[in-house]
Amino acid sequence: MPALFVVVVLLILVAATIFAGVKTVPQGQEWVVERLGKFHKALKPGLNFIVPYIDNVSYRVSTKGDVLSIGSQEVITKDNAVIITNAVAFIKVTDPTRAVYEIQNYEYAIQNLVMTSLRAIIGQMDLNNALSEREHIKARLQENIAKEVANWGIYVQSVEIQDIKPSESMQRAMEQQASADRFKQATILEAEGKREAMIREADGKLEAAKREAEAQVRLAQASARAISDISESVKDRDLPTLFLLGDRYINAIQKMATSQNSKMIMLPADLPAAIRGMMGKS
Repeated sequence: MPALFVVVVLLILVAATIFAGVKTVPQGQEWVVERLGKFHKALKPGLNFIVPYIDNVSYRVSTKGDVLSIGSQEVITKDNAVIITNAVAFIKVTDPTRAVYEIQNYEYAIQNLVMTSLRAIIGQMDLNNALSEREHIKARLQENIAKEVANWGIYVQSVEIQDIKPSESMQRAMEQQASADRFKQATILEAEGKREAMIREADGKLEAAKREAEAQVRLAQASARAISDISESVKDRDLPTLFLLGDRYINAIQKMATSQNSKMIMLPADLPAAIRGMMGKS
């Protein structure tokens, strides 16, 4: 019985030793092995062998792509506007050894690095550019992060800006400013419309005055030609003047007759004699 017990114990020890020395690494992982507390090697996916009781699997690192969520934070732009933004980073461990020995917690470090870089990039931009140039921010952010984490054995596949928007107080201020701008624009358009109408009205009056003046000139010229023709025909110096005064007298009577005011018009019985009286002749 004691011999049997010893054999069983030895078999158990052998099985445990074999189990401790044979490691099967699943696809998408690499295991970091330390020998007596010091880095020894990294086990690739598949069947691997280590020295039992001397070698120890200290870290199991995933080499699959990973997604890190970057929490929302307030960022101040170049023109002192407050905006809220968050992001996600897509990373992949390319060197597990450096990922576990170069940095204490690479996920936490990358999250803080993205937040810091995001504040620095947006801090160099004004509000309008920060809200509209998302692709530019993304490109600069990925470039900055890739340089930093390369020494940690990590590859940054992409950094995406999930949301970027003004804070609630900034949104209220922007709405008030937009409302004021719209009111200002409407006032300017109304003033310009009135100004244009006044200019057109003035131009119309000026054109009407010009045409009226031209009509008066042509009328005067016609009258002068008529008087000249009459004088030439009758060879009488008084008759043209008599004709002109009579014509003006009749026009004045016509204008008085078309007036809206109440009136009484008295006409002389002998119009030519009245006109000669104006001329100082009987």
